[in-house]
Amino acid sequence: MSDVSYNTDIREHEAGFGDYFALLKPRVMSLVVFTALVGLLAAPVPVHPMIGFCAILFIAIGGGASGALNMWWDADIDRVMKRTRNRPIPAGKVEAGEALALGLALSGFSVVMLGLATNIFAGAFLAFTIFFYVVIYSMWLKRSTPQNIVIGGAAGAFPPVIGWIAATGGMAVEPWLMFALIFMWTPPHFWSLALFMRSDYDDAGVPMLTVTHGRRATRVHILVYTVLLAALSLGAAFSGIGGPIYLTVAAVMNLLFLRGAVRIWRRDERTAEADDFAVEKGFFKLSLLYLFLHFGAILAEALLKPYGLGGWG
Repeated sequence: MSDVSYNTDIREHEAGFGDYFALLKPRVMSLVVFTALVGLLAAPVPVHPMIGFCAILFIAIGGGASGALNMWWDADIDRVMKRTRNRPIPAGKVEAGEALALGLALSGFSVVMLGLATNIFAGAFLAFTIFFYVVIYSMWLKRSTPQNIVIGGAAGAFPPVIGWIAATGGMAVEPWLMFALIFMWTPPHFWSLALFMRSDYDDAGVPMLTVTHGRRATRVHILVYTVLLAALSLGAAFSGIGGPIYLTVAAVMNLLFLRGAVRIWRRDERTAEADDFAVEKGFFKLSLLYLFLHFGAILAEALLKPYGLGGWG
């Protein structure tokens, strides 16, 4: 269990706006904003620009609130891992209690305001997403099972569903296809990172797959999930969110992604360490482009539909 009360560091300077903003995990927030925006605009219901702006703003704030609460809870392991030791709390720039207060305040604010700006269902779903990320993933799964990323990845896959609900007030198959894309993409994305950052998870005692089952098993899992992801991605091309633009992007990106996964699968640790995990790092970077282009293609199809150019007609 996280030592949520510790705060032994003495601040080096008075915390500034940048330090508090860093608590919101702006890089993760950018993904939340983009995928939520795609979900909002892909919905078959026109949304007033101001309502749409407010919806995305409050979803972004909710995502940032989740990040602050995650940093509050994970402060003890963040200070151990090289990748996270410079975050505001372990670096002594922001007190853990301040991160908790900020996260709770922004959570309540974002949920209430999204409900008022769009509909109660969207606000409730945002509240569930924050709860899932902070309690189910951060407090429970992350430290207890190597399936932490697999199950916990659902939290990062909810934003397009929230965007869709904000626009329509209801559910449909299409937002869950977008959810499934992110959900299946998350394991190979994070496991490739874990391959070249394994010592971090070892030191912090986080049961990532690389720690509990070894790198060889992780390489196999990456390949399996990439194959499943490719099948899902190409299948979605023939759904309501797909079309010729999406199919072209999906075909090219999945060929590249499968090629990268096969290269990772064929690697042994001696070769990987000799070139500083260049293949694994390249696959990780490609995974970011993979998701961005898939959702960019979904957005393009949605924006072109009113002109008879998007979708399958």
